[in-house]
Amino acid sequence: MATIKDVANAANVAVSTVSLALRGDPRVRESTRRRILEIAQELQYRPNGAARDLKTRRTETICVILHDLGGPFYSELLLGIQDVATANDYNTIASASIGGKNGSAVRWLLERRVDGVIVLAPEIDNETIIRAAGPDLPVIVLDRDLVAKHVYSVRVDNEQGGYKATRHLLEAGYRDIIFVSGPADTLDSELRYRGYEMAMDEFSAKKSKRFDYMGKFTEEGGYTVGKVIASQGTLPEAVFAANDEMAIGLMRAFGEKGIQIPRDVAIVGFDNIRISEYVRPALTTVRQPMYDMGSVAAQMLFAALAGSSDLNPVTLPAELIVRQSSVRGMYV
Repeated sequence: MATIKDVANAANVAVSTVSLALRGDPRVRESTRRRILEIAQELQYRPNGAARDLKTRRTETICVILHDLGGPFYSELLLGIQDVATANDYNTIASASIGGKNGSAVRWLLERRVDGVIVLAPEIDNETIIRAAGPDLPVIVLDRDLVAKHVYSVRVDNEQGGYKATRHLLEAGYRDIIFVSGPADTLDSELRYRGYEMAMDEFSAKKSKRFDYMGKFTEEGGYTVGKVIASQGTLPEAVFAANDEMAIGLMRAFGEKGIQIPRDVAIVGFDNIRISEYVRPALTTVRQPMYDMGSVAAQMLFAALAGSSDLNPVTLPAELIVRQSSVRGMYV
């Protein structure tokens, strides 16, 4: 493999001149730069990225740490991040938080192999994030209440979204409304439950407890909860599932038992994943602006990399999208 010294010898110039020419430095004459580039191409020379990184202390790469790289929830978020990163000539890598403190995601943080990190993974604890963050590694946390130096936050107003979803059902005349929770350690599920509580209290309706029905944010979890609800004899009037995947699992379980939606039970989800519009009946849900969240987080990260430190937390609004699954008289 050719080295920078080989290119310099072939072009009869100093190694420093080759380095400047490859970076497009104006101190190198255009004719010389073109000749060096041609020789570098002929010799198939590739700059040593690791050596460059040591000199510049920049990898031109950011890392996104997610709870799970699968599923439909993260695609729009990653697209929003990637679009901003690409516009800044940066690469984006994604890592799952599997493995906890011993996993590769934590190593990306603590070993500072990248220039900045965006975290949406409850498994990565606040202490680890605070210990890793610094002027050379800003960290953006998503859907997390954390205030610390070099750590900045972007979140969706989950409490507002939970309130809107539940109030929609209450205003439609439903009163016996079950809440289906995500995992116990997730802040967004807790906030969505708070919104549910707020709306139910306003209408003096009886609430289910947060962990009476736990679907773990998966379709399979929602399916299991749906089978439990269907076997209880008396059906609730409506179900608010804390994400769309659980709601779709509920719909499948109910369908297998001949329970029709919304004639027998109305259902509302949360997230507005793409399939929610195409299931039948189409799912009423709360839209999280995931692309916007990713885009804002990435813009905030690059502002921090440019030296900004006065970056206020950003909260994005949630939007209720009414479809067939919660509308009285809408039988499909």
